[in-house]
Parts: sequence; C-alpha cells; structure tokens
Amino acid sequence: MMADSDRSGALPSSVEALVLAGSRPGGDAMADSRSISVKALIPVTGKAMLAHVTDALLGHRAIDKVHLLAQDFAPFWADSDTSGLESNPRVLAQTSGATIATSLDRVLDQDGTRYPMLITTADNVLLSAPMIDDFLSAAEDTDIAIAVVEKQVLLRRYPASRRTWLKLRGGQYSGANLFYFGSPKARQILRYWAEVEQDRKKGWKILTIFGPWLLFLAVTRMLTVDQLAARVGKKLGLTIRIVKMAQAEACIDVDKDSDLEMVEQILTARNEAGSA
Repeated sequence: MMADSDRSGALPSSVEALVLAGSRPGGDAMADSRSISVKALIPVTGKAMLAHVTDALLGHRAIDKVHLLAQDFAPFWADSDTSGLESNPRVLAQTSGATIATSLDRVLDQDGTRYPMLITTADNVLLSAPMIDDFLSAAEDTDIAIAVVEKQVLLRRYPASRRTWLKLRGGQYSGANLFYFGSPKARQILRYWAEVEQDRKKGWKILTIFGPWLLFLAVTRMLTVDQLAARVGKKLGLTIRIVKMAQAEACIDVDKDSDLEMVEQILTARNEAGSA
C-alpha cells in the first residue's frame, strides 16, 4: 500500500464533487452572531462562502457534477448568491441525516454515483484551481487521498495563522478539507469517521480505532505521515495517500472570526493581483 504525495501530472478526466454545507448540532456561533441561518451563507468579501466554493468547483475543467449536502436547502435557494444553484443541471441537492459520515455513505451508495469523488466543505473558501489540480493529480489511482499542509509551509506565508496540528515523525500537519474517494472501497472508512467526527479537532483519536500499537507508534512520533497512511491502508485493504499541499491557503478554512478576517485579506489580495 503506497502512501506518498508525488504528483503524477495527470488529472482524472471526470470527477464528481461533494460539498458539506450543513449545520452542526446546536448551531454555529459565527452564523448565530450574524443572524444568518447557516454558516455556509456567511458573506466573505461580499459573497456567501458556499458560492466561493461552488464557483471554484463548477469552473474547474475536471469537475463534472457537484453534490451539495445539507439539512435544509430553503435558505440557499432564497439567497441571491446561491439561488442559481437550484436550477443548475450540474448541481444535485442531497439532504443530509444525523451525521456527516452516515449522510456521505447514503449519497455514495446511490445508484448512479460515480467515482472518483472529491469531497470538501463550504467553509473552504480559498479553494482554487491550482489546489484542485495538485490534489487530483496526486490522488489519482488511490482509494482514498487526504490533503494536508505541513506546518512550516503555512507559517512561512502566514505566521499569525493558528491551526490544529497532528504531530508525527518528520513534521506537523493540518488537514486541508480536501478528500478523494477513488473507488467504492473507500466507503468503509466512513465507519471510522463516524466514531470520531464529533471530536474532529483531536485528529489522533481516529488512531485509537486501529489499535493501541498504531496509536503508540504515532504518538511517539515513530511513524511519518506517509508510513501512518500506509499502515492504516494495509489494515483496511485500501490504497491511502497523504497529499502534502504546496499552497499554504489549502488549510485555512473559516472556523472563527479571525479566520474570516484572514481569508478576506487573502481573497482581496488575490483579486487585486488578478486584475493588475
């Protein structure tokens, strides 16, 4: 089971995407403080978060259909930034259930679901074509690929950014909210996802599910991130690849007000550079 981040240079010819755009149980503090019904509709540089993400996906040459997963689509269809998604033939609205994992599993089990599937979140506002290019080219020929950003890659560019880090031999990594399910076999990971998704900021907890020895090797930093992926993949019979993203922005999502401020600054600079 290989687990590396080498770029193959080729993109899959057609990929479906899925955007997690629902609300967590108990609501969201950022949305509540702005009297907005769902976090995905919080405006960033004047446009709803979800619209930034769907624009990046629908505008990418490798993306075919985009599935939206949320509990209630009425707020999206009523918002001027996202109302057009309702009639877009490339967008499929999928009503989510109690948990992300079970909702994903139901979507992936539907007749007509095609692989590979790129999965991201509505607060991944900085998603861009170069990120998608790099991730898809590195993920090809895997059952599962997971994007991460190494700590020094982020801090060299954004030293004030604060992330949650998984510390392993050879580096510290933050998740980048980009996942790739390359085959139906990948669905089995959702059983483990379901057990830890309520405590998603403690990434090491998923390792407890795979046995104390693997947990010991990880927490004592005896494994690199690629070795860890290979061991988990071997246990599950899957090819799992960790994709180390070159773009620091890949791990900057919008979880709090300071993230929103940083993302708006980055987008403003990106737009100004594009118009120069």
